Amino acid sequence: MDNKRIIVGLDLGTTKIDVIIGEVSENYDVRIVGVGTSPSEGLRKGVVVNIDATVKSIQKAVEEAELMAGIDVKDVYVGVAGKHIKSLTARGIVAVNSRGNEISHADVRRVIEQASTINLPTDREIVHVIPQGYAVDDQTGIKDPVGMNGVRLEGDVHIVTANTSSIQNIYKSVERAGIKVADVVLEPLASAYAVLEKDERELGVAVLDIGGGTTDLAIFVDDSIRYTNCLDLGGENVTNDVAMGISTPKERAEEIKKKWGACKLNSLIRDEFVTVPGVAGREDKQVSKEFLAKIVRARMAEIFQLVAKDIQRTRLREKIGAGLVLTGGCATISGACELAEEIFNMPVKLGIPKTTSGLSDTVGNPLHATGLGLVLYGVQKLKQEEIELGSGGSKAQGVLDMVKRFVSSLKNYV
Repeated sequence: MDNKRIIVGLDLGTTKIDVIIGEVSENYDVRIVGVGTSPSEGLRKGVVVNIDATVKSIQKAVEEAELMAGIDVKDVYVGVAGKHIKSLTARGIVAVNSRGNEISHADVRRVIEQASTINLPTDREIVHVIPQGYAVDDQTGIKDPVGMNGVRLEGDVHIVTANTSSIQNIYKSVERAGIKVADVVLEPLASAYAVLEKDERELGVAVLDIGGGTTDLAIFVDDSIRYTNCLDLGGENVTNDVAMGISTPKERAEEIKKKWGACKLNSLIRDEFVTVPGVAGREDKQVSKEFLAKIVRARMAEIFQLVAKDIQRTRLREKIGAGLVLTGGCATISGACELAEEIFNMPVKLGIPKTTSGLSDTVGNPLHATGLGLVLYGVQKLKQEEIELGSGGSKAQGVLDMVKRFVSSLKNYV
C-alpha cells in the first residue's frame, strides 16, 4: 500500500482505545483495512492522567490494527474531548479591498483571521475555527461570498478551544508510542462525519456521543456547526451504578450492563433474573432484570436531562428539525433511543457509521463512530491538500487557500 494515501484515526477513550486504518482511492473513497481496540489505561474523562499507561494502550491498539492491515502506521488523526473543551462564536468584519470590490479568497481569509483574533488565557489554545456564514453589506445568510461584490464583509465563526497542557499530553503520549500526530480533532465533530447526512445538517440536528467517560454534544443548523459541549458523565458512570446497585465487581458490572442492561421497564423482564457473582468470595446471587433496568435507566435519564437543559440554554432547540442522533457505546443499550425521545421530545435515531468498503461490518457500530469519523475527516483534508497542490498556484498562496478551503469544507464533508 502507498502510505501517502493511508489515513488513520485514533480515538482516545476513557474505557477503550480505538484505531481505524483507511485506504483512500483516487476518487477519495475509503476502504477500511485495519481496526484495533485495546482497554484504555491512563486516561480519564478524555484527559491523559498517566502517560506511560496511555502509551502502552495506544501501542497495543495500533499494533492490532497494523497486523490486520499489513502496514506500519506513520501518523494519526487524534480525537480530543473532555470538560476542558470550550467553544464560542465570534464575528469578524473587514473592508473589501479587492479590485472592483469583488470579494476574493484573500478577503475571506482576512475576515476569518479577524474573527479568530480573540484573547485567550495562556493555558488555552485554539483547536478549530469553523466558518458558520457570511454577510456582504446588508445581505446575510451567505455561504460562500467569493465572487460577490460588496464594500463590507462580515463572517461568523465557531471557535473550539482546549486546555494547552491536555493537548500537549496527548501529543506526548502519541509520539512516545512512535507515531506522529497529523491533527487533533474535536470528537463530536468527528462522530458527526461518520453518522450525519447532509439533509440532517441543513434541517438542524443534534449529535450526542455517549462515550465511556464523557458525553459530547454537537448541534448543526443550516449545514454549519453552531454549538459544542462536553458533559462529564458517560458509560463509566452507568457501570459504576450497576456495580454499586447489585454489589458486584466493576469488570463484571460492565459485562452485565452490555449484555442485559436496558433503559425500558416492562412486565416481561419482571420475572427474569441474572446471576451476579459476589464480591471477594461471597456467594453468587440472583438479580431481577427489572431492578437492573431501573439502575441503568436512572443514570441514562440523568445524562439526557442534563443535555436537554444544555440544548434549551443554547436557544437552538426550535431549530433542530431533524431531531437527535445518538451514538457512542451507551447508544446501543436497549431502549436508549426510546428514553431519549421521551426526554428530548424530538425524533431520535441510532447513529450508525456510514457504510464503507472493506471492514464495514466491523466499523458499522456506534462504538466506532468517532474512530471512523476521524478517518473521514482526514480524507477530506487530504482531498483539499491534493486539489490545492494540483491547482498550479504559488506555494504560499496555495497554503493559504488550502487552509480556507479546508476549514470551509468542514460543512461539506462526505
